[in-house]
Amino acid sequence: MTAALDISSPPGQDLESRERGARMHLSRLKRLTRAGCAVAMAVAVAACGGGSSTSSSSGNATIPAGLSVKSFDSSFSVMSQFKGLTSAGKGLVGVILPDTTSSTRWVDFDAPYITKALQAAGYSASQFKVDNAQGNDATELALAQADITQGATVLVVTPLDSTVGSQIQSYAQSHGVKMISYDRATFTGNNTYYDSFDNVQVGKLIGQGFMDCVTAWNVSNPQVFVLSGGEDTDPNAVSFAQGYNQVIWGNDTTPQKAGTTNSKGFTLVGEQIAPGWVNAAGGTIFQQQFTAHPNINATVEANDGLGNAVIQVLKNSGVAAKKIPATGQDATSQGMINVLQGYQCGSVYKPIYLEAQAAVALATILRAGQTPPSSLVNGTTSPPKGASGNQQPAVLLTPQWVDTSNMASTVIKDRFVSAAAICSAVGASVCQQYNIPPNG
Repeated sequence: MTAALDISSPPGQDLESRERGARMHLSRLKRLTRAGCAVAMAVAVAACGGGSSTSSSSGNATIPAGLSVKSFDSSFSVMSQFKGLTSAGKGLVGVILPDTTSSTRWVDFDAPYITKALQAAGYSASQFKVDNAQGNDATELALAQADITQGATVLVVTPLDSTVGSQIQSYAQSHGVKMISYDRATFTGNNTYYDSFDNVQVGKLIGQGFMDCVTAWNVSNPQVFVLSGGEDTDPNAVSFAQGYNQVIWGNDTTPQKAGTTNSKGFTLVGEQIAPGWVNAAGGTIFQQQFTAHPNINATVEANDGLGNAVIQVLKNSGVAAKKIPATGQDATSQGMINVLQGYQCGSVYKPIYLEAQAAVALATILRAGQTPPSSLVNGTTSPPKGASGNQQPAVLLTPQWVDTSNMASTVIKDRFVSAAAICSAVGASVCQQYNIPPNG
């Protein structure tokens, strides 16, 4: 074993000398016993820098020192430290995003950020694919199967629902492929990691933002309607609802029963879900509820798309700004416009560039056959209460509530949304009031 380790050449030795030395040592290795030879050869190959090695001793194919969930920022600079691991790894990284309609994020942010992170980590165009399932389960499964057929060793997938997520996970596991559930957990199998923000905390931020807004807007005797996300397809939506229900009503039951009250005098008119996160369906649901219960004077929505659907109903009904609160998440451009115009309390900002870099970092480590550190895989995620499935190791990033007080220092500073577009919609004077540069 010691002799085998000695075949690595000192700096400056020419190629012919290195090859001659390697042949001499390999000749000695052949005289070892069969078992000893197998072990020594493995070490010898590693010491020579064989391309198949993924150990921490193989040149620069190491996990960046100090890597954690806090390593990522808007510069993407840490990703260049993964180039050694990228070179040491094998196979394709297949990325499959869910749709183009449930949120603008998948097309506007996730796809380009993931691509940017992969390129910064040294991936060539032939080493990764980024696709979109266009809201179709069969398409998502077919894309995953095609990626694996083309040599994928890691899949990064946002499942459209638990059914197709489970199908993809099972297929990947049967082919020895690792899977990262990106932003939506799968809760099946033992080959899957989860990369997202703390979803219950997202819900709690929505709930606290709503409570603060009710006070700030002087809403009297709050009669609350809650429009939750696609709990029929997305387990994350359940976690969001558990978070805001815990803050508002004091328990995480979802849905809450109509007539539920809290110690601050809030009364729940009703809680319904928008199936599949379809914004138009959410708008129809709220229109029906607002017609049947015109006393509704406070609303909670699980994302900006649903919030905007509700706001359009309110505007069409002649409701003025800062009269009936609405909420959201994703910090979309329309969401920020609604916040600045006084129709939405705020939105949960989940810097997608963090999530994208974390996914690529995790994929690169797994592709190289290494174990991700606990500073990166810093938690676990479990199925929502009442749902079946497995606990999974998780990368859990920290979300942030954004309103008029910190919009300039968060989503505008990060160029997550266009200041010019927002200011064009709300007016330069409004942007000036909140220190948002109109041409930023």
